[in-house]
Amino acid sequence: MKKRRMFFFGVILFVLTGCQPSAFGGESIIEWVDFIKLQGIEYNGIYSGVLADEHDIGEKIGTVNFRVADNVTNANYKIKDGDAAFHEKGTEIFQVKDQPHLIAVKDAHAINGYQVYFSRDDLDYQWHFKDMPIEKVKLIEIYQSVPAEKDTLIAKLTKSEDVNTFLQLLVESEENPNFQPNSEKGDPLFYEMVFYTEDPIAYKFTMQFDGNTYYWYPWDTSILSDEIQLFMNGN
Repeated sequence: MKKRRMFFFGVILFVLTGCQPSAFGGESIIEWVDFIKLQGIEYNGIYSGVLADEHDIGEKIGTVNFRVADNVTNANYKIKDGDAAFHEKGTEIFQVKDQPHLIAVKDAHAINGYQVYFSRDDLDYQWHFKDMPIEKVKLIEIYQSVPAEKDTLIAKLTKSEDVNTFLQLLVESEENPNFQPNSEKGDPLFYEMVFYTEDPIAYKFTMQFDGNTYYWYPWDTSILSDEIQLFMNGN
């Protein structure tokens, strides 16, 4: 099982390996980075973060004019203002309050209702686990992911003792990049862990359970203690 990751190295798009241009117009199969371009600025999706509170949404600052995914097959296409990788025409774009380099769009399937984006020209990506100020985490939510549906909240940790214990289990997880999940019981269960600090963007990381082992990806695959099960089905 290959681990999926997204990287932001200033690449707007790339052509899949082995894909050849067509003899009838140079069409290619393109995999797009999740982006929005607005007012000359390119914003990339924050894949390990969610909006902490919908009250942090500010004024509307634009609208998507064109969805490039499934509509553009020319690898030389130059993105322009109003273009978005995956959002449909008419999608409203909002400023995040007091955060000039962050924007958001409504998403019914996203935790807390919005997808958030950062200006890659003004900010480095800063939502990895190593970037998270653990001492500032006050609330942890755990969601079970269901394909094509909104994630279901299964646990909320509010007591400082529970929050600290859960964080310690993550910190003490054992890195094992060669781990292979057990597939005898089918596909693993997917969970999203959301960590709230005082910032408008909460950190979000994926955890999986293959029927025997809980594991996650702070960077390389890491195995979690069975004690994590104690937090999976209660408030």
